[in-house]
Amino acid sequence: MSRKPRKMLGKMILAMTMSAVLAACSSGAGTGPDVSEVSTKAAMESYNVGDTFKATEPFNLSILYSDHPIYPYKKDWMLFKKITEMTGVTLEPTIVPMSDYPQKRSLLISSGDAPLVIPKTYPGEEAAFVSSGAILPISDYIDLMPNFKDKVEKWNLEPDLESLRQEDGKYYVLPGLHEAVWPDYTLIVRTDLFKDNNIAIPTTWDELYTAAKKLKEIYPDSIPFSDSFKFKSTLGIAATGFGTKAGWGYGNGLTYKADQDEFVYTATTPEYKELLTFFNKMVAEGLLDKESFTQDDDQAIQKFVSGKSFMINGNSQTLVLHRNDMNKTLGEGKFSIAKITVPGGPKGQLMSGSRLENGVMISGKIKDNDNFKAILQFIDWLYYSDEGQEFAKWGVENETFTKEGGKRKLADDINYNGLNPKGTRDLRIDFGFSGGVFAYGGTTELLQSMFSEEELVFQKSMKETKEVIPAEPPIPYSSEDRERVTLLSTPLKDYTEQNTLKFILGERKLSEYDTFIKELESQGLSNYVKLANDTYKTYKENNK
Repeated sequence: MSRKPRKMLGKMILAMTMSAVLAACSSGAGTGPDVSEVSTKAAMESYNVGDTFKATEPFNLSILYSDHPIYPYKKDWMLFKKITEMTGVTLEPTIVPMSDYPQKRSLLISSGDAPLVIPKTYPGEEAAFVSSGAILPISDYIDLMPNFKDKVEKWNLEPDLESLRQEDGKYYVLPGLHEAVWPDYTLIVRTDLFKDNNIAIPTTWDELYTAAKKLKEIYPDSIPFSDSFKFKSTLGIAATGFGTKAGWGYGNGLTYKADQDEFVYTATTPEYKELLTFFNKMVAEGLLDKESFTQDDDQAIQKFVSGKSFMINGNSQTLVLHRNDMNKTLGEGKFSIAKITVPGGPKGQLMSGSRLENGVMISGKIKDNDNFKAILQFIDWLYYSDEGQEFAKWGVENETFTKEGGKRKLADDINYNGLNPKGTRDLRIDFGFSGGVFAYGGTTELLQSMFSEEELVFQKSMKETKEVIPAEPPIPYSSEDRERVTLLSTPLKDYTEQNTLKFILGERKLSEYDTFIKELESQGLSNYVKLANDTYKTYKENNK
């Protein structure tokens, strides 16, 4: 398939989003304040890209902390001690279990009791707090954050940031910034069985179907593909190659059609039906385990590590865990597994993904804080400077890691995710580094500095064989419309998920697909799509 149409699509959207960004920037995103008037106590008079932030006088800073069960919070972590030592800032965490984090965050913000810094906020989650003024329109203050600005300009991230803008043209979350899109989830397969039976590693979903069929013939008592994550990860990565969205990637249920310059409901498209038709065939022929859609992850894993199935969805971390388990169940050296390049689909070898990661909201109360400017400088250094990002990820040079010729190496007694398996202490558990509250974003070199050799091979293959699909334009709803959107979109999404499962499992015939679309219509589909397109077109018109 020719890639020219896809590239033209990217250029069209890029041109549209760039014009919107430039308009917003040239007007100060509407009604931006004078940043020279913010409180400057403890701030550095001169703070630029490459500078280490150091408060001119010490201060404490409240922060919401998502506590991970695998590496639970410790007050005496080196991370916190070194932050205070290096910057003069003492963090005061409000500890919230990771499982309760979204709910607790909402309660704290709504009640006015939220800490000043609110990390672990995924783009879109901030929208509920915009109209109340509870969080800061951070786009008004980017001039005080030189490292953030530098990376946005250097990596051409303006179009990506456009997706964050609200109805007022401003954005309210500081996302993690990546230099490039990087994939993680794919299929993990028994490469030894493929090799032993002279079956090529599939590069398309059709080839995967053929491979699974051969494996089923050779091992009739097996389940070639039994999946984890309720099959939602696989649906998500497969959908891109089919020209649609599904599973974890279904999002708001809307897909932008550049040739029409409007959004359509994803499940009503021929591409979505084609995706379901393919996996229905896999299930019907006994190649895809029906239990993939309902079983716990542990059940799926057990089938894979015991040799009952040969393919499962996973990432770089689960690959290591599965290999360790299989050393016990099948015997070390008696098998081989690997992540394969995500198979392509009817629309080609495509990859979706964003260069924006979860990020930081800042409480609106910061406007009354004497250390306003200093806090923004500190956040800019810790989350967006090369030095701060390396510190949050690797720790302290010559204490937790060494660096020679630009290459980092963990200290002999420290391990991280199997990177140094002989290490008796863990970088996250014992020191607090590489945790999800602080360590994200950065250069591709920093990101890949903790990858194993086989993960680097996977990343290289994805980069060389895939084309990244362009970002869709934003739909910045007003606070009033956002409530309507939730009321409309939630039942539509629920009904789509229910019927997606039925169509794939054969519990509902694909010949009834048109009837399914009519059922969506009866649940307010047209109103939902119209509201989205009206909002998009109004925003586009206002930001010409």
